[in-house]
Amino acid sequence: MHDHRKLGRELELFDTDPMIGAGLPYWLPAGAAVRHALEEYIREVERQAGYQHVYSPVLGKRELYEISGHWSHYRDGMYPPMDVGGEQVVLRPSLCPHHALIFRSRGRSYRDLPLRMAELGGMYRSELSGVLGGLTRVRAIQLNDAHIFCTPDQVADEAAAALGLIRRAYRALGIEPARYRLSLPGRDGKYVGGRDMWDRAAGLLEQVLAGAGVPYEAEEGEAAFYGPKIDVQVADSAEREASLSTVQVDFYLPERFGLSYVGADGGRHRPVIVHRSIIGSAERAVAHLIDVHGGAFPAWLAPVQLAVLPVADAQVPGAEALAGQAVGQGLRAAVARPESGSLGARIRVHRLVPYQAVIGAREAAEGHAALRLRDGRQLPARPAREVLADIGERIAAHCAELWE
Repeated sequence: MHDHRKLGRELELFDTDPMIGAGLPYWLPAGAAVRHALEEYIREVERQAGYQHVYSPVLGKRELYEISGHWSHYRDGMYPPMDVGGEQVVLRPSLCPHHALIFRSRGRSYRDLPLRMAELGGMYRSELSGVLGGLTRVRAIQLNDAHIFCTPDQVADEAAAALGLIRRAYRALGIEPARYRLSLPGRDGKYVGGRDMWDRAAGLLEQVLAGAGVPYEAEEGEAAFYGPKIDVQVADSAEREASLSTVQVDFYLPERFGLSYVGADGGRHRPVIVHRSIIGSAERAVAHLIDVHGGAFPAWLAPVQLAVLPVADAQVPGAEALAGQAVGQGLRAAVARPESGSLGARIRVHRLVPYQAVIGAREAAEGHAALRLRDGRQLPARPAREVLADIGERIAAHCAELWE
C-alpha cells in the first residue's frame, strides 16, 4: 500500500492551494483522466443495469433540508445558509432530497417501478480542518449516487442487485474490501422514526448480505440518521478504514416528502427508497486506487495507456502516426521522444504506463510495433493495427490483467 497524499502529488494527479482552501483539492490532467475514465465506467455500468441519469442543482432552499431532516440532524456538517432574494439557500450535503423531488414531479404507477435514478453530482460537507486529508476527506465531493424508488416487495432484490454492482466494480478496479459492515442506529437520539421501521429495514439488508454469502459485522451508531445501511469498508496504507460504497434501505424520506405511486388496486401507496453508491465519491475512490496500485492503475484507468518510444529521431514520424491512430481509437497515448533521454531511461520514466510500443528502424519500415508491458514482459513485433486492436479490446473489457 502507498500513501496517496504523497504519491498523488508526485504523479501530478492532484494538488491543493491555500488560496483555494483546505479540503478543496484540484485535479491535474493526469488525475482528471483517471477520474473521467472512472466516471464513464460507472455511468455505463449503471446504464446497462437500467438506471436513468439526471442532473440536479448543488443548491437548495433551507426548507428542503428541513423537510428531509438534514437540517435538524446534520446541520453541523452543512455550510451556513446564504440569503438570496429574500430566501435562504444551502449548499447541499446530500443528493437524495433533490431526487425525491424529481420522483414527486410526475405521477407514478407501480408499472414504473422500480425507478432507478442515478447522478454523479456535487455535494458539500463542512468538515473540520483537523479531519481533512488528501482526497479521502474533502469539503467538495463528487458523489456517485443513486436512488431506487420501488415497491416494498422489490426492495430486497434491488438492494441485492446494487451490492452485486459494487462487487463487480471492485473486481474491475482491483479493490479488495476490508470488510462488510451492517450499520445500525445507536442510542444517542439522532435517529428518526420508530423501532419497527429500523427493524424492517435492517432485516432486509441482513437478507441481502446472507444471500450474497459475504461475512459482515453489525455495528451500532454507524447508520444514516434515516435508515440502516451496508457499508463496504476499505483500508488505506496506514490501515485506517473508510466507507467507500453503501447500500441503504429508507422508509423515512418517502414519508417526509409524501411520495406515492398508484398500485394495481388503483390506490395510492408509499414507495421505498434504496440509496446506493457503487464507488462512493470520486475523490475517495481515486485516493484508494492510488493507495492500492501505487500509480500502476488497471490499464483502462491509466492516465496514459500507451507510450510510444521511437528508438531514434528517424522513427519519430512513425511513432507520432502510431500515437495518432491510438488516440483516434479512443486510447490515451503519448510519444516519448529521443531528446528526453536514452531508450532505457524513457522506459523507466514511463514504467507505470501499461503498454509501451518501441519503434525501431525495422518496425517503422514494416509498420510494426514491439510491445513492452509494464510488468516487464516483451512481446514480438506485430503489425501496429493488430497491437492497437488488442490493447483497445482489453481496455474496453476493463480487464485487470495486462495481457494473457
